[in-house]
Amino acid sequence: MVAVTLMWSTAGVVTRHLEQARSFEVTFWRSFFTVLSLLVILPFAQGPGVWRKLRHGGATLWLSGLCWSVMFTAFMVALTLTSVANVLVTMAIGPFVTALMARAFNGHRIPLRTWLAIAVAGAGIASMYADQISAGGLVGTLVALCVPLAAASNWTLTQRSHSQGRDVDLVPSVLVGAVVSSLVTLPLAWPLQASAHDLVLLGLLGLGQLAIPCVLCVMSARVLAAPEVSLLGLLEVIFGILLAWVGAGEAPAASVLAGGALVIAALVANELLGWSRQKATP
Repeated sequence: MVAVTLMWSTAGVVTRHLEQARSFEVTFWRSFFTVLSLLVILPFAQGPGVWRKLRHGGATLWLSGLCWSVMFTAFMVALTLTSVANVLVTMAIGPFVTALMARAFNGHRIPLRTWLAIAVAGAGIASMYADQISAGGLVGTLVALCVPLAAASNWTLTQRSHSQGRDVDLVPSVLVGAVVSSLVTLPLAWPLQASAHDLVLLGLLGLGQLAIPCVLCVMSARVLAAPEVSLLGLLEVIFGILLAWVGAGEAPAASVLAGGALVIAALVANELLGWSRQKATP
C-alpha cells in the first residue's frame, strides 16, 4: 500500500507539465491508456480466465467498477480546477468515511489504535485544509470530494464481498472503471487537442500511476481492514504535495508541512501497534 500511494502521488506533478490537454481530455487519455495497460496486465497476471470473471462477476464487480470510474474521473478533473494540495487534502477525509461505512455495512469493529490514529491524522488534515482552500478553488474541492466518497464505498464493498465468502475477484473491476471513465469523458473532451508530449506523459500515468497501483490496491484490500487501507492511503497526500513542490514549484504552506507530520506520525504509530499486537498473539 505504501508503494501504491507513491505511484498514485505522481499524478499532480505530471499534470502540471502538460502542454495542451486540459480538463476532461486529461481524464479521457489517462483512463484510455489505463484500459490498454490492463488489457495486457490482467491476462498476463491471471490468464485467459479473467474474461470469464468479467462475465460472471455479478453486481459486486460492476458496482466496484462504477466506484473506480468516479474516482478516476473526479480526481483528474479536480487537478485541473485547483491546486494539487487542495485535491489531496480533500481526499484525505477517506479514513473517516471508510470507518463509518465499514462499521455501518460490515459490522467491522475498529480497533482503538485505529480510531486514535484517525483522530490524530484528522487534526493534521484540518490544519492543512484550513490553509489550502484558496479563493477560486471551491469547485475543484467539491469535485475532489467525490473521490473519498467513492473510495470508501469501494473498500467497504470489497471487504463485504470477501467476508461473506463470495469468491469474486474485484481486480478486473479496475478495468471496468477505466472503460466507463473513458466512455463518459470522451464526448466531453472532444475535440482532442493533446500534443505528442502530453500523450507520452498521460500514457505513463495510465500505466504507472493508475493501472499497476490500482490492481495492487485491490489485492491489498483483501488482507487489510478497510479503515487501515484508507489510512495508509493518506501517504498519497504527503508524497503528492512534496512531488508537486519539487517537480512543479507548487510550494506548500507551513500548515501543510505541520499537518503532514501529524498524518505520518499517526500512520507509523497505527501500523507499529498493529504489528506488535499480531506478533504477541499466539
